[in-house]
Amino acid sequence: MSHVLSQLGWDEFLASAYRPFDRSDATAGRVLRADRGVCTVLDESGVTRASLGGNVLLKAAKDPALLPCAGDWVVLRHWPDRRTTAEAVLPRRTCLIRRTSDKDSTGQVLAANMDTVAVVEPIHPEPDDARIERLLALAWESGARPLLVLTKADTTADPEAITRQVAEIAPGVPVVAVSARLALGVEQIRSYAGEGHTLALLGRSGAGKSTLVNALAGTAVMPVQQIRDVDGKGRHTTAYRNLVLLAGGGAVLDTPGIRGVGLLDTAEGLSRAFADLTGLAQDCRFDDCRHESEPGCAVTAAVADGTLAARRLASWRKLRHEIEVESARQSARLAGAAGHRRRRS
Repeated sequence: MSHVLSQLGWDEFLASAYRPFDRSDATAGRVLRADRGVCTVLDESGVTRASLGGNVLLKAAKDPALLPCAGDWVVLRHWPDRRTTAEAVLPRRTCLIRRTSDKDSTGQVLAANMDTVAVVEPIHPEPDDARIERLLALAWESGARPLLVLTKADTTADPEAITRQVAEIAPGVPVVAVSARLALGVEQIRSYAGEGHTLALLGRSGAGKSTLVNALAGTAVMPVQQIRDVDGKGRHTTAYRNLVLLAGGGAVLDTPGIRGVGLLDTAEGLSRAFADLTGLAQDCRFDDCRHESEPGCAVTAAVADGTLAARRLASWRKLRHEIEVESARQSARLAGAAGHRRRRS
């Protein structure tokens, strides 16, 4: 396999998954961008456009989350008429997936095979604690390492104080303040996207993701939109997921600015995002304590004595309820689909 692909993370795990597909007219490649029915893929011969093969479409018809997305490794087939098709998606090591807005609780894959997910939140006008907690739950659930990046550090007199404050709601997660304009923190972020590693960026529009990608790449590879001074919000600049190769190896994956992120099957991610609360819960009298009005609840006791912020418990309750509702909807959808198949058979 070419050196370019090994720089992007190709290894023996992927080589083993590819072997059943290995033939003279096939190659493996990594998806740089996925549009409707077409992927832009980097393989050993360079960048090519590939349509989706029948096997991929058949699997995606049952589960749209199986469609190729940016960061995926795929098997390409090169046809005599110069067509190229993506015939299979190789197993994903990690997967960043959010709930779609439909009532069936299906998932949308935002990125795949990243080593680190950076939750990007601007310091100006001020970090949104609830959004950070939600996105960190999503990042933990992906299987990748979470990272919290506070952008626009040059807009405040004491970014270190804000970093310490925000770190309190991100237990176990490195927090880095960044200013692309001053080149503050950029090299520290770059270390997460070294040779063979992929860094995915997750955050709202106007958070500074595209600016950060350009700073990491050392050139303007992503469009940047000016934000409003009043509320710090910006219009969507990235409407698609895009894998950007960095000089010296490694890659950064920019995702579209998202106004809202629905959680789906994120119980483990929620537990890790709220590790402080989870740790307290081990001392609750009942193993199934919901930290509401149960006697002997260590979590509500911590809120009462000021050890745990009441806002943090309220945020955890809100996200837990959302996950429970969506999980029930998903279970009902899967049960309905199974019943339909049995009736047809």
